[in-house]
Amino acid sequence: MPTTDEIREALTAVIDPELRRSIVELDMVRTIDVHANGVVDVTVSLTTPGCPIKGHFQTAVAEAVGALDGVAGVNVGFDVLTDEQKGALQRKLGRTTLPEGALAQIQNVICVASGKGGVGKSTLTANLAAALAAEGRPAGILDADVWGYSIPRMLGLGAQRPQVNADRKIIPLSAHDGLKVMSIGFFVEEDSPVVWRGPMLHKALTQFLEDVDWGALDYLVVDLPPGTGDVSMTLAQLLPQSQFVIVTTPQAAAQKVARRSAELATKFKLEIAGVVENMAGFTTPGGERFSIFGEGGGEQLASELDVPLLGKVPLTMPLRESSDAGTPLVVSDPDDPAAQAIRQIARGIIAQTPVALPVVQAPVAPPSAAPKPAGMSLPMA
Repeated sequence: MPTTDEIREALTAVIDPELRRSIVELDMVRTIDVHANGVVDVTVSLTTPGCPIKGHFQTAVAEAVGALDGVAGVNVGFDVLTDEQKGALQRKLGRTTLPEGALAQIQNVICVASGKGGVGKSTLTANLAAALAAEGRPAGILDADVWGYSIPRMLGLGAQRPQVNADRKIIPLSAHDGLKVMSIGFFVEEDSPVVWRGPMLHKALTQFLEDVDWGALDYLVVDLPPGTGDVSMTLAQLLPQSQFVIVTTPQAAAQKVARRSAELATKFKLEIAGVVENMAGFTTPGGERFSIFGEGGGEQLASELDVPLLGKVPLTMPLRESSDAGTPLVVSDPDDPAAQAIRQIARGIIAQTPVALPVVQAPVAPPSAAPKPAGMSLPMA
């Protein structure tokens, strides 16, 4: 029959899908009781009583403990962290809030970043999210480019306003192929500047993550502002499960600046899914190709970071025209070379990302020793 230490070690295989850490490391395992008949009772503390992934935790804990020799049965119970325990966990994680399950049904978060503006990051984000949806993957897009929001226009949503459901959650707007969309642009007058500072930005971004009814998504694609400012750092802290896609152009200067966004991801120990080289040449109707921004910047950056070059997206007139018209190119003209390149990038991301909630890690062998401790009110301007 296993000891409580052995059971606790087995539970290190169970992770919180939002915080991406073991429930043991997060001090969520409240009690472990081993009975003489081989039945084990485990109590897990949740951040909120209505946690939507309680069932996932129940299954994962039962499987992890039930795999140990001598265990005849597993009973999994739940309670809720006290305010004091939540405060201690927040300090441990360096966060001002704890997730309450709003993002627990999102399997993958892709943050699209660039070191500087003007490299086509938002256009790529809109088309990438639409391409994922077109591949049959439930997807959403969060426009976190607070000062330069453009996603509503690119997706043809204009001045529409989201509604609030009975649970006081914001309902994201819907675009092509059921793509769920949320942007600060839905809450301010069109063309109005956003003049928020750090604390207001943090509160708004937290609400966009926690107070939006995203539902079950395979992918949430986040359009980050260019550079490595407050918004990018806040989201890196709030989304420890995210992966970064770095957008650059072939130009050497852009490639050098883009590396700073990669350094931000590295600083917060986030995975870099790969690099996209945008504006990778222009081909005339007569077939003549011009490398307007040079050659090789994306390949060089991917090599330096030791990550895949996900693809090269050429300059085409329809790519610009479709963005202005409010329909992603991958929807309006899927045969365009730029659309084909973006669809291929989407397929590459699908191939390298999981298709199930990461609730259980690789099986953990039974240890020989005790383990080591391891309502809507957006801040309007």
